[in-house]
Amino acid sequence: MPESRNRYWPILGPLLLVSTVGLLVVISQGVAFDLDFLKTHAAALTAYRLDHPRLVALLYFFLYLMATSLSVPGVIVLSVAGGAVFGLFWGTVLASFASTFGGTLAFLAARRFLRDTVRRYWGQRLALIEAGMARDGPFYLFGMRLVPVIPYFLINLLMGLTPMPTATFYWISQLGMLPLLIVYVNAGTQLARLSSLQDLFSPTLLLSLGLIAIFPWLARGMVMLVGRYRTVSGNRDQTVASLAHPIARNDRPANKNP
Repeated sequence: MPESRNRYWPILGPLLLVSTVGLLVVISQGVAFDLDFLKTHAAALTAYRLDHPRLVALLYFFLYLMATSLSVPGVIVLSVAGGAVFGLFWGTVLASFASTFGGTLAFLAARRFLRDTVRRYWGQRLALIEAGMARDGPFYLFGMRLVPVIPYFLINLLMGLTPMPTATFYWISQLGMLPLLIVYVNAGTQLARLSSLQDLFSPTLLLSLGLIAIFPWLARGMVMLVGRYRTVSGNRDQTVASLAHPIARNDRPANKNP
């Protein structure tokens, strides 16, 4: 391992361990990490963040990462918590990278270790995703990320069984999850006025996300139409040229020998 990486392990290693243990303790104790819990403790978390900004940011990042990679419920509340504690910009940055890294870890775990388990429990959905990937390629994943009809944790696992490269999965996931993530984090900045997570999903928001989701297919269709037009136009020009060539040759005056 390069020396530059070794320097960070004394800090990152304990943080990763603490966040993992803390997550397991929360799960084992049955703590309901919901909106009420967040409202109750938001002021204390914000005060602690003001005293220890880097530590709290790292703990939040690794807690979010582990929750996503282990498919633990409550990730939406973690996104809202990011806005309540860190504000819109830094909450979005931390939640975006943590959720994408965590989803990629789940993606790799399914690809390398959980193939049989995923097929056993979600074989029918896997068949649908494989058909969608064969038809639309990466656009299919982008649409699923924008409008999560299938839960994010299940997308992570199922996509691990497709031939999609890891890097492609990462950047499409980060880009596709960003609009909805901003909505969650922004809701955290207005936590006092938020009575339920259902308040986040207004008809206007769902319509907007739906339009964003179908945009890649519209763009793809336009590219295909332009390409088809250029092909037809090119073939027509070649046909006209081939017809004009013998006419020009026949119209050329014959050479007369003196």
